[in-house]
Amino acid sequence: MDHYDSQQTNDYMQPEEDWDRDLLLDPAWEKQQRKGHHACAHLRSASGEGDCGSPGLQDACTHLHFPSSSPGERLAKPERGKMRVHKISNVNKALDFIASKGVKLVSIGAEEIVDGNVKMTLGMIWTIILRFAIQDISVEETSAKEGLLLWCQRKTAPYKNVNIQNFHISWKDGLGFCALIHRHRPELIDYGKLRKDDPLTNLNTAFDVAERYLDIPKMLDAEDIVGTARPDEKAIMTYVSSFYHAFSGAQKAETAANRICKVLAVNQENEQLMEDYEKLASDLLEWIRRTIPWLENRVPENTMQAMQQKLEDFRDYRRLHKPPKVQEKCQLEINFNTLQTKLRLSNRPAFMPSEGRMVSDINNAWGCLEQAEKGYEEWLLNEIRRLERLDHLAEKFRQKASIHEAWTDGKEAMLRQKDYETATLSEIKALLKKHEAFESDLAAHQDRVEQIAAIAQELNELDYYDSPSVNARCQKICDQWDNLGALTQKRREALERTEKLLETIDQLYLEYAKRAAPFNNWMEGAMEDLQDTFIVHTIEEIQGLTTAHEQFKATLPDADKERLAILGIHNEVSKIVQTYHVNMAGTNPYTTITPQEINGKWDHVRQLVPRRDQALTEEHSRQQHNERLRKQFGAQANVIGPWIQTKMEEIGRISIEMHGTLEDQLSHLRQYEKSIVNYKPKIDQLEGDHQLIQEALIFDNKHTNYTMEHIRVGWEQLLTTIARTINEVENQILTRDAKGISQEQMNEFRASFNHFDRDHSGTLGPEEFKACLISLGYDIGNDPQKKTGMMDTDDFRACLISMGYNMGEAEFARIMSIVDPNRLGVVTFQAFIDFMSRETADTDTADQVMASFKILAGDKVGLLRSGHPDFCSEQRAAPFLPHTGSPGLLVEEFGGIKSLVSPRAVT
Repeated sequence: MDHYDSQQTNDYMQPEEDWDRDLLLDPAWEKQQRKGHHACAHLRSASGEGDCGSPGLQDACTHLHFPSSSPGERLAKPERGKMRVHKISNVNKALDFIASKGVKLVSIGAEEIVDGNVKMTLGMIWTIILRFAIQDISVEETSAKEGLLLWCQRKTAPYKNVNIQNFHISWKDGLGFCALIHRHRPELIDYGKLRKDDPLTNLNTAFDVAERYLDIPKMLDAEDIVGTARPDEKAIMTYVSSFYHAFSGAQKAETAANRICKVLAVNQENEQLMEDYEKLASDLLEWIRRTIPWLENRVPENTMQAMQQKLEDFRDYRRLHKPPKVQEKCQLEINFNTLQTKLRLSNRPAFMPSEGRMVSDINNAWGCLEQAEKGYEEWLLNEIRRLERLDHLAEKFRQKASIHEAWTDGKEAMLRQKDYETATLSEIKALLKKHEAFESDLAAHQDRVEQIAAIAQELNELDYYDSPSVNARCQKICDQWDNLGALTQKRREALERTEKLLETIDQLYLEYAKRAAPFNNWMEGAMEDLQDTFIVHTIEEIQGLTTAHEQFKATLPDADKERLAILGIHNEVSKIVQTYHVNMAGTNPYTTITPQEINGKWDHVRQLVPRRDQALTEEHSRQQHNERLRKQFGAQANVIGPWIQTKMEEIGRISIEMHGTLEDQLSHLRQYEKSIVNYKPKIDQLEGDHQLIQEALIFDNKHTNYTMEHIRVGWEQLLTTIARTINEVENQILTRDAKGISQEQMNEFRASFNHFDRDHSGTLGPEEFKACLISLGYDIGNDPQKKTGMMDTDDFRACLISMGYNMGEAEFARIMSIVDPNRLGVVTFQAFIDFMSRETADTDTADQVMASFKILAGDKVGLLRSGHPDFCSEQRAAPFLPHTGSPGLLVEEFGGIKSLVSPRAVT
């Protein structure tokens, strides 16, 4: 209780926190609070003092009476004195009691109340009202305020234009108060005539009715509520709580009256239930007594129609007569149980039916009825099933027997056939599969035969009237079935025996085909190889062919054994056919090769072997002769080839070396030429051997790397080289003698050439030739493009200018026609040497030329004009001056002449 009070105090008992401070200063609010608190029933004291500021309130008598409304509470005895101290003491006792109830009073003391502080007193009174008049209201475990609001919402929910959401503006139109009154006392207010737009009428109606009929004092004024924008929540809530308490008390009184009426009605109903039970029990027991003998009648009928009529009568009983009685029995039990429950709830003694009409008696009788009913139903069904089964078994026997007899028709004739004697293996396999299918069908019909026998047996056991005919037909079916089984086994054995023979023959045929095909291919390949023409070029090739042929001949015995084995397979097939009289429909299905073909090809192979031996022997002899020719040619070529190479190297050394004069070199070269010419017979002999090799169609020779073409080319190069070398020496002699070139100059050219011929090939590459010219004093620019051993027109012209030749286009064209007569646009190495030889031949030294100029100039240092009488003519000056094409050459100084005459003197 203390915890609940503390929770409520926190929510609703803090007047200092909940009060609107502005309202404390509002006189209208104070008036409304006074009126509400004066009207509160709990404040009506015996003294009749009602003013909060009256002496009665100040002496706390009213305060002491207000909390004492709680039953069982003992209050402190008040003091009787009239003095201020007595009043304060009594007020403190009242406040202490209020505080003990969990009411939290903030800033309120006994002195303020005794001194007549109206606002503090009104606040305290509201707190007390809230605690003792409102706080106890609880709906669905909510707080007091929320519970009261929820109660109002539920009570007014069905009413139009009423929506209670709070304790202020929701009540301004008065419909909420009218709805509460109409919900509990609808005869007091005609709610349908109320209007939402007339709040004063609504409020006054509610207040008047509440005060007149419900003993609820008129705490509020309709004008105050309508004239206020937001009515006082505490006043509305206090007034609404009065409705809650008023209607709760009225409901209790109504409940008490209803309870008394209900007790009387229950008593009357119980008496009626007792009478109904006695009557229903008597009727039900009488019906059970009449019905049980009918259900225990077990006299069987002879016909199905009579038994079906009994079954139909029993179904009518189940469908028409019994269900109402089941309902009566159920209703009887329900009434009995209901009666006993009502008596027990009314604290009255239990109902005891008359003897023999107890519920247990009725249940026992009903159990006997159901037991008889169950037995009767089982008997009916068994009898009907027995008659139905007899008819069904007889019809089933006839049907199965007819089906079986139709199936066996023609089966015996089919099993006695001997079609397998002339069938092939594939046909035998087909017949076997067909027979297996028949056996499967036969096995499947085994169940039908057994069913026929079982049905006949059951008909005999059930004493079927036509049992003799059934037994005769069943015996016939069983005898026929045994005969079919014996014929089936006999035909299977014959088919399997024939299949085994044909499979053996087929396996032999297959083995024959597997071995005959490769053997036939081997013989055909052997015949092709033995008749094949071979082309060989070496003794090793013919030896390889001979070895392979010998290996082939070594395989002939094994091949002959394979041939005999293949023929043996064929003979075994013939033996099986003759022994077991097998009818063979055709030849071997796996091959077309016959034994006759194998024997014919084998004989042909044996005839080709000696022919191949003879051809290989002849070819071996021919290859031996060719090998001798190869060795003979190789021996001579291996001597002549190195001899030619050696002579070429010796001639090159002679042309390079500078031993002796040119005449000595020429003499030495002529001796070499004579020795070379004397070697010609050996070349001719080698040509003869080569002719023999060509006639023998020999294309290669492993005994030498030299071919006749190599020897011919080498011999021709040797002759050309010795002739060219002799010619070069002769030309050098002629040049020396004709041009006046000294032996020293020739040696100098040769020394320079040999020095730069580093590979001793007798020729100079472009860079080597360039270096050679520079060593001779020619200033040739290092043009990276001159790497061909030749000079084009511009290069040659630049070279001439660098040597001191100052020429025009016409003069340069003349020189080019000399060094390049074929107009190829290049100058070869030999042409350049010839040109150098011509230009330097019989040339005087620079001192001699200077001396000549001095003689002509009269020992005067000056210039010689073309008109000078001592100036040499063009013909006289030609050996000394470069030809420029101009007769009037001016020489500025001797140094210039020197550079023109001898470029080597220019540093």
